[in-house]
This record gives sequence, structure tokens and C-alpha cells, in this order.
Amino acid sequence: MTLETRAALLLGTAQTLAWATSYYLPAVVAPAVVRDLQAEPALVYGAFSASLLLAGLVAPRVGRAIEQRGGRPVLMLSSLVISLGLALLGLLPGLWGWVAGWLVLGLGMSAGLYEAAFATLGVLFGRGARRPITLVTLLAGFASTIGWPLSTALLPLLGWRGTCLAYAAANLLIALPLYVLLPRAAAAVESAAGPQAAELPPPPQAWVRRSFLLLAVFFTLRSMISGAMGVHLLSLLGGLGLSVGAAVAAAALQGPSQVGGRLLEFTAGRAAHPLVVARLGGLLLPLGALLLVLAGPVAAVPFVLLYGASNGILTISRGAVPLALFGPRGYPVLMGKLALPILVSQALAPTLAAPVVANWPAAHFLGAAGLLALGALGCLMAIRPAPLPSPEAAIQRS
Repeated sequence: MTLETRAALLLGTAQTLAWATSYYLPAVVAPAVVRDLQAEPALVYGAFSASLLLAGLVAPRVGRAIEQRGGRPVLMLSSLVISLGLALLGLLPGLWGWVAGWLVLGLGMSAGLYEAAFATLGVLFGRGARRPITLVTLLAGFASTIGWPLSTALLPLLGWRGTCLAYAAANLLIALPLYVLLPRAAAAVESAAGPQAAELPPPPQAWVRRSFLLLAVFFTLRSMISGAMGVHLLSLLGGLGLSVGAAVAAAALQGPSQVGGRLLEFTAGRAAHPLVVARLGGLLLPLGALLLVLAGPVAAVPFVLLYGASNGILTISRGAVPLALFGPRGYPVLMGKLALPILVSQALAPTLAAPVVANWPAAHFLGAAGLLALGALGCLMAIRPAPLPSPEAAIQRS
């Protein structure tokens, strides 16, 4: 087993647990919290949104820490912080304890989810990190598939507090040791790049700023769409005329289609430039929305499949495209800066979209989402590869 594959398996397993016990936790646990604490649902779910906002604000600092110290110690710390946040959820009384626990979890998610994992792989393997990034997302793509049924099974046995405490222990006993086993940055870079690895000249700063801005706008707009759809998809499918059962069945296809999109990137897409693959992923959602507008409710299943595959591909692209465009130098800092608007938009989108979903016809909302995704794709299409250095610059470097 290669060093890259070993690191990806360790990270992917730990990421599955981290996502299942943090980001995907409220979907099952929050309704029980609302009933137990007799709290307003908006306040209970608002604590989760606040944690995402905090995660976004802290993300640039996390990127700088990974750049300076490597990803291994940052990820190890993240498992400790996630465990602490879950323990606070299980032990502290009242709504204030729930909010405090989620604020701590926000810090842990910032240091322990995809952006931190991608940055770690970039530090370890440089431009060779694309395949490990894909493997990590393939494994962690099953976080909700594993986490939601497990939480549903634990709730009657342990209650929501006991479930949170069990997950705190799991992060300490499973995720933390997996992070300890990750290779150290110095050894990994030497084995992956080799002592004679050539260093490419840095691209022009004006091109870097323009390309990063376009990339940030693209992923922020797409995260706004996925943040809104993640909460309101069932309501929107019902608004198209589907029964409750049909809407649930159609929405359930999103998870498998996300994994399918990642498998497509892992197999057929590996020979293409990551930017080309990202453009394909960005195109799938507008195509699905167009089908829905033209064909009506009968196209609900194809829409969900295309939307899920689009999300699956773009999850990989979030790590692979910046690495391919800008290189490994400064990659962790770049990922931290990119995570800030993405996490903030994910936190705000469900609340901002709620009145629109309530007052617009579902087909109009989904059509508007398709147009927004098409506008985002325009940003991606405007990105060009880095200009080659001039002969004079090459002579000066030599």
C-alpha cells in the first residue's frame, strides 16, 4: 500500500466519524432536543448555524496553522475539540449548554472537516494529493448514510445526551488514534516529491488574485444553493406535486448520486485537468433544473440525481482545483481563506431561503437555483491556466 493510499484511508475513516458526529448530528438529534428542552426550534437549529459561522471565521487561522505546523497536529487537536463539544452537549443543562457545545463544535469542525483534511494532504503530497483527496471524499461520502441510522438507533437506548457522550468517546478512541498514525509532513513530502523534485516558478500575483476571486465566488454560490437545498429539498419536491413518500424516495437518491459523481471523478475524470472536471460538475445542476422546468414533476428524480452528482464532483473540486491552479505552496492558507465564505454561506442560506421557499412556487425556486448555478459556472469558465513565465524570467531563475 502506498503512502498516499494509507494516508487517505486513515483520513477518510476519521472524516466519516467527524462528519457523522458533528455536521450531520442535528438532523436526528435536534428534534429530540426541542422536545426535551421545550425550546424554540429556531433557537436549537440556530446554534448549529452559529457554529458554522464560527467555523468559517476561524478557518483562515486554521489554514495558517496547517501551513506552519503541518496538518497532523491540527487534526489531532480537532478530534479533542469535537469530543469536548459533544461532551458539553451531553453534560451541560438547558439551552445555553446546547449553544455552548455547538460553539465549541464549530471550532472543531473548522479544524477537522474537509478543508483541513484537503490542506493536510496538500502539505503531505503536493500536486500528487488529488487522488488521496478523492479517496477521502469517497469514504466520508457515507458519513450521513452511517451517522443518521446510528443516531436513530442510539437515541432510544441512550437519549440524546447519552448519544452525544458516546460520540465524544468515539472521537477520542477512534478518530484521534487515526490522526496520530498519519505520516509526518517532512517524511511524506520527501517520499512523495523526491529530493530532485523541480519547483515551478510562482504565477503572477494579478492572475492569482483574479483566479482565486472567481473560484471563491463559484464555490460560495454553490454552497448557498446546497445549504438551502439541504434543508428545503423535501418541501420543494412536495411543492412540485410529489407525495410525501415519493418526495422522500427521490431525495434519498441524493446520497448515492453524490458517491456516483465522486466515482466518476476517480475513474474517468482522473485523466482530465481538475478545472475541466469541476466545469462538468458545475454544469450538471443547471441541466437538472432545465429538465425540471421543461418536463415538470416527472423530472424530479433526474433532477435529484444530477444535483447529487454535481455536489459529489464539486466536493472533490474544492480541494483539487486550487491545488492544480496555485500549487502546493501556501495551499493550506488558501484553503482556509476559501472555507470562510463557503461556511458562512452554508450557515445563512437555509434561513435566507425559508421565506422564498414559502412564497414562491417550487418550480420557480428550483429554476432560480439553476440560473444561479449557471452564473456560478460562468465564474469557473472565466478562469484560465496560469500564464507561462517569460523567457527572460526563466533565464534569470537559471
